[in-house]
Amino acid sequence: MLLAPLLITACAPNNVREEKSWEKYFTQHKVEGCFMLFDNSKGLFKVYNLERAKERFLPASTFKIFNSLVGLETGAIKDTGMVIKWDGITRSVPEWNQDLSMREAFRVSAVPYYQEVARRIGKPTMQKWLDSVKYGNMKISSIDTFWLDNSLKISPDEELGFVKQLYFDQLPFHKITMQWVRSVMLMEKTDKYELSYKTGWGIAGPKEIGWVTGWVEENGRPTFFVLNFESEDPDIEMRNVRMSILKGILQEEGYFEGMK
Repeated sequence: MLLAPLLITACAPNNVREEKSWEKYFTQHKVEGCFMLFDNSKGLFKVYNLERAKERFLPASTFKIFNSLVGLETGAIKDTGMVIKWDGITRSVPEWNQDLSMREAFRVSAVPYYQEVARRIGKPTMQKWLDSVKYGNMKISSIDTFWLDNSLKISPDEELGFVKQLYFDQLPFHKITMQWVRSVMLMEKTDKYELSYKTGWGIAGPKEIGWVTGWVEENGRPTFFVLNFESEDPDIEMRNVRMSILKGILQEEGYFEGMK
């Protein structure tokens, strides 16, 4: 687990705080989950539902961060503008039914694009990188579904450690590879803040699993976060719920004002 070294080495014990007050954001949407926030400049770590933060879940589309890194590092993806042609199969997400560049595919979370990337990488090479990074439980089933079918699993604390390492060029990839991936993760940029993240949405039995992981940066100082939750409501508006919880907590903590 990455949680222990993150808490022990990055934070003094009195800088770790459990935030029971964040429960209201999950109760509002009738979901069970956790949220972790690490203010790097202050060394301050806040967490809601620590026990869940140590449990592993399928990463769903948050794995596109890792898939992008390996794809770019191995040449399976030439650069962020590399286009993979639509296979002609009409899917339920209209944005996927077209030729897409890597940057576009990342933004619309196009599963078919990244399935093709994984096939081009191949199972032995993907396994090597999973082992090198120690990403979650490092398990692969089918090369183009393993991050969706509950084979590969990762905990929220491991996700937090992973994006923190990505931000600081501490993963075993070339710096340009990590720079490219950080560039496609940037979703919002204003004169007050930059918000970089990847969402995820998966199914584990009767449960819908939601993720958002990344960082918010103000005045050149990053704060890392991970949101993970589950719901048994098949009609949950996952996209809205994810961003409502994420932005609600960040706003409560004083972000988006350029004062951090």
